[in-house]
Amino acid sequence: MNIFIREMNANVKSLIIWCISMITMIGSGMGKFVGFSKSGESINDIIDIYPKSLLNILGISKFDLSTAIGFYGVLFLYLVLIASVHSVMMGSNIISKEEIDKTTEFLLVKPISRNNVITSKLLACLLNIIILNIVTLIASLVALNYFNENYAFLRNVLMLMLGMFCLQLIFMCIGSLLASILKNTKSASSISTGVILLTFIIYMITNMHDNLENLKYFTPFKYFEAELIILENSINPIFIILSFIIIGISLVGTYVFYKKRDLKV
Repeated sequence: MNIFIREMNANVKSLIIWCISMITMIGSGMGKFVGFSKSGESINDIIDIYPKSLLNILGISKFDLSTAIGFYGVLFLYLVLIASVHSVMMGSNIISKEEIDKTTEFLLVKPISRNNVITSKLLACLLNIIILNIVTLIASLVALNYFNENYAFLRNVLMLMLGMFCLQLIFMCIGSLLASILKNTKSASSISTGVILLTFIIYMITNMHDNLENLKYFTPFKYFEAELIILENSINPIFIILSFIIIGISLVGTYVFYKKRDLKV
């Protein structure tokens, strides 16, 4: 069976679960916006009670939460976090799964190079994250359109999804790189998830203190912030360049280390 098709079939159930999770997150998140709107209380007045440092950590200090797009901007951080975890786990698991499942011989007996194996696996990963991204896009547009505001949110949402896709690619490639390097295949997924946690902590620390702003280059979560995209309607080109550099280095590293790897049979 073609490796690409085999990997897609193997990940159908998990992809469906992740898609349902994203839809549920968007539905429940925007449902809270409806609850606040109908309560008669100003969301912004309620939020102002909390310390500014806390609001900065949560990424909600500059959004107008009385609007659907502003509320969605806050929700977007958690959508990105879910998508990033999915991507890094996909990248790491799809590389190491044969060694974990003891099915390495299935690949080794086939007349196919390791480069072709890794390419097929990464293409399957790519299609999975594209599907999750499209599902998130559709769910987001449906949720925002439900409120029928006089706000042209389409461009903002498309830019946000483009940013999320870049983050998905970054963490997918980091996950595949770590799985190719690490000798203990079972730890690849947990270490990859640890990278997500570490970069997210750096993101929060950067938001807490203005004098730590330079740390933003070390956390991809700062590259495509909803705050910058929605309020300034732009993406910093430096972060786009950094994203391509990280993706490129991780991809090259994945091929190099996987080719040299002693696969456990």
